[in-house]
This record gives sequence, structure tokens and C-alpha cells, in this order.
Amino acid sequence: MAAVSEDTVDSSHVEKKEKQSAPRYWDASKEEEKNEKDKEANSDNEAPQQKKRWRSKKLISGKRDPFPGPAPIPEAKIKKFTRDGQVKKPPRQFAKAREIMARADALSEMAQKQAARFDMLLPEDAGFLEGDEGEDTCTISQEDIAEAVDISSGAKYFNLKLSQFGPYRPDYDKTGRHLLLGGKRGHVACINWQSKQLMCEINVMETVNDVKWLHSESMFAVAQKKWLHIYDSQGTELHCIRKFNDVLRMQFLPYHFLLATASATGFLQYLDVSVGKEVEAICTKAGRLDVMCQNPHNAIIHLGHSNGTVTLWSPNQREALVKMLCHRGGVRSVAVDKAGLYMVTSGMDKKLKVYDVRTFKPLTSYFIPAGASCLSLSQRGLLSAATGDVVQVYRDVWGTPVTKPYMAHRVRGSVWGLHYCPFEDVLGVGHGDGFTSMLVPGAGEPNFDGLDSNPYRSVKQRQEWEVKALLEKIQPDLISLEPSMLGKVDRATYEQKRKDLVETLGYDPHAAERFVPKRKKKGRSSAGNIEKRKKQVGHIDQREVIKETVEERMQLEKERKDQIKEKAMNKTSALDRFKK
Repeated sequence: MAAVSEDTVDSSHVEKKEKQSAPRYWDASKEEEKNEKDKEANSDNEAPQQKKRWRSKKLISGKRDPFPGPAPIPEAKIKKFTRDGQVKKPPRQFAKAREIMARADALSEMAQKQAARFDMLLPEDAGFLEGDEGEDTCTISQEDIAEAVDISSGAKYFNLKLSQFGPYRPDYDKTGRHLLLGGKRGHVACINWQSKQLMCEINVMETVNDVKWLHSESMFAVAQKKWLHIYDSQGTELHCIRKFNDVLRMQFLPYHFLLATASATGFLQYLDVSVGKEVEAICTKAGRLDVMCQNPHNAIIHLGHSNGTVTLWSPNQREALVKMLCHRGGVRSVAVDKAGLYMVTSGMDKKLKVYDVRTFKPLTSYFIPAGASCLSLSQRGLLSAATGDVVQVYRDVWGTPVTKPYMAHRVRGSVWGLHYCPFEDVLGVGHGDGFTSMLVPGAGEPNFDGLDSNPYRSVKQRQEWEVKALLEKIQPDLISLEPSMLGKVDRATYEQKRKDLVETLGYDPHAAERFVPKRKKKGRSSAGNIEKRKKQVGHIDQREVIKETVEERMQLEKERKDQIKEKAMNKTSALDRFKK
């Protein structure tokens, strides 16, 4: 009988045949994955010393990320934020300290990388106006600039014809979104100038000398003919401060919440707007004060006088910190740059001078035929000077000598006030016929700090910022010429304290080398035990010194008593003359 073959058994017709399923997309992904694994195995065999790369995560579709791992950072960006100097790690026996320092180093490295990554998110750069070949930029009109730029930037050039209550003095708030206008004949208006939305408009029926925004766009101060008035953004009068009378100029110190005012009677006064109290009133003894500006770096007030001097003031001192003779005639205007390094002055002698505030020495001097009545410095260092009805903008005045202006524009009336808008290439000009918003390319800082001055903040964000700013308010006592001195050690005071300590204890505790306890095992070298052993040895040293000191005192006391006894024994009497 013939044996049954295996083929016949396998191909039995009784067995149910499996139905082949339709091909699916994941079958192809599995085959691709298998091929990739084979390739990786082959590459590992060929190059075993190759470095490990980032393994990409497998997506749902079966494909791999073509760019695995974090995005690379340019080395130049990392070097920009690298911190100099590395802290020496303690020995291995101090494991806890080593762990803390390792964690701090890791956090520092992560902060450097994050700063380098976020720096790449600030691509905005300040651009300047450039003319064609042989074309001078000061001949380009504002209409040509408005036509050349985009629609949103072109809308920032506009004119407000307000000839009835002029001339006007402008002021922008810290975020650069709100504009405050004050007319000489009593007209006051605050506007969201970007959306052209009028917030409030009032007439105080009195002469207005100056207007100034306070810490936010919800409050502003108006220096009227008699007294100083505070209004809210709806035009409601909040306060009338009668201690501040005949105010001519105002400056607000945002980080101190101080409103500094200069009056016609020669008084410089400081008002704390957070509590509504007068901080200081200083009699300058220099007559009428109608020229005033602040140094944004250290909050020092600069005042210009009719005798050609500029004085620097702080609420901590009753006398001027610095007196500088700047012009042969009266001072007409003063401006200080954002970093607090340079001061620009203009005087009746038709000269414009640039001074280095660090050395109080003149750098350059320019002659302006008609003289400059108003000065203003932008965040990027552009200087605007008003001569009659002409506004001229100069670039890099403290660097190379300037021979011609960067830009020029003629307005409809005599200029009464200039102010650059923060974070915008806009210059606000208040004149006799109203207000003009000029386009000045390269004037504003392109990148803003969202935690300090956020132009796009909401009402809730503004309220939270206001609370934090009040908690971090700097006291007026800390205003000085050199703010960096606050973080330094007063060497003279330290030496005097050490000398007093030595005289009190009778020995110098810092002179001898400190006792270093030997490290023991089995938990006997805990922090508490080490401190106890240090105190024991310290007390032993003190006992010896105190014992010597007590012995010296007893010796001196004994000598003093012996001297008293000798004087008593040798005491003479009036009857001693009768002794034989």
C-alpha cells in the first residue's frame, strides 16, 4: 500500500481556506519600517563608532519626523547670553552642596538657551530713511513718506487744526497709545491717537501751562494758572492741589510715582501720586523755572535758568547736586537721552551744546541761526529741535559732528512743544495752529518689554501691572546721581564697625583662622554637631582672652587703689606747720 504524501495532506479539500484581506495603508508602513530597520542594522554594522542621533517619534501615519530633536541655536546667539565665570564646586564630601550647585548650573544653562531662542523672536530692527543717489533726506516731505509706506504707517501722519485755543503742548503715555493735548487757552483733550478715538475733551476756562500723563492712561495732571489739578480719563476732576501753585512745567517719575513740578516762584516740588502727599518742596533761589526735564536713568531733575546755568536736583537734598554753566545767555530747553549719558541744551546765544553727564564736560557745540526753542530726544537717540515754525531732526549728534539735519518739516504755527511717541516712529508737534503727528523713521524702539510697557495690554493686565508697580515702588530717598552705588559696600563704615567690634569684645574674631571640625562617621558630623563643636572651641578661645582682659583690669584697679592710699597717707594739713 502506498504511503500518503505530505503534500496531499496539506492540500486537503476539507480544510477551510482563509480569505485574503484587502491591502491596508498600515501594511505598507510596516514594510517601510522593516526596511528602515534593516538599513539601520546595516549602517550600525558598517559604522559602529558613529554618534547616536535623535530618534524621531513614530507618528500615527507611520512616518517619522524629518527634523528630530530641538531646533539648533546659533553659537553667536548663545555667546551673547553666556555668563562669565564659573563657580568652583565644593569637594565630594559636601554632596548636598554639590547637588544644589549642579541644579543651579543646569537652570542657568537652560535660561541662557531660552534667552537665545527668544532673542530670535525679536526680528524687528530700527530702519532709517534713505534717499536716492544725490538726494538729501531732509528734502523728503512728510506726504512723500506717507505715500511710500504701508497704509497703517501712513495713517500715523495727520494734522489737527485747533487754531482757537492754541498753542498746544503734547504728551504721550508710557505705552505710546494715548495722546494728551493741552491748549494755552484752556482746551484739554486725551485721544487714543492710533484708533483716532476721543476719550475726553474739556475746557478748564483757565490758562494751561503744561499737561502730563501719570502712571497710566486713567489719570493725568494739568498745570493751570492758579493750582495743579488731577483729572481722570473721562474728564472728571479728582483733585485740586492748592499747595502746588503757579506751576509752569511738570515731569513724572514712573518708578517712584512722583510728580515733579517747577513753579514761577522758583520752587521745585514733589508729589507722591500713590498717596496724594507732598514729599518735598525745595526753594531753588533761581527765579522763574520754565525749563525742565528728567534723566530717565536716575530720576534726577534738570532745571535751566535765565543766567545760563543748568542745575541737577534730587528730593533728598535742599541744595543743587550739580551746577553747570552751559550758555552765555538764558537756557531755552534741556533734554537727556534714555540711557542718561548725554544732555543736550539750547540757549539764547543760538547754540546747541551736547554734554557728557558722566563727566559734566561739553562734547560738541552747534550754531543754529535762529536758536532752538524746544528739544526732544527719541528712544533711538534722534534729536528734534524746533526753530520758529520749522522742526529739524538730527541723527547721532554726540558721535561725529553733524553738518545737516536728518529730516525737516514746517508746521502752520510757532512750535510750543515736542514729544516723541514711545515704540513708534512718530514725533508729536504742538504748535499755534493745533497738533501735527510727524513720521520719523528710526525714532522709536522696535521691541518693547511686555511686563513694563505693553501697548497691547487689556484693562485686566493694566490693573495687575498697576498693583505690581505700586508694590515695587522705589522710595524717594534712593534717588541719587549714581544709582549703582546702592549695591556697593561702604568700606569706611565696614572698617569702623569692625574696629568697634574689636574694642567691644577685646579681640578680633576675624583675625585668627577658624576652627574646622574633623569629619566623623555614623551620623556624628551632622550640621548641628559641627556647629556645637565650633562654639565650644570658640568659647575656649574667648575664655582665655577674657581671662587676660580681666587680669589686666584687676591689675589696673589695684594700682589705682594703691595710688589713692598713698595720696591719703601723704595728705598734708594746715596744722603740719606747728610740728617740730
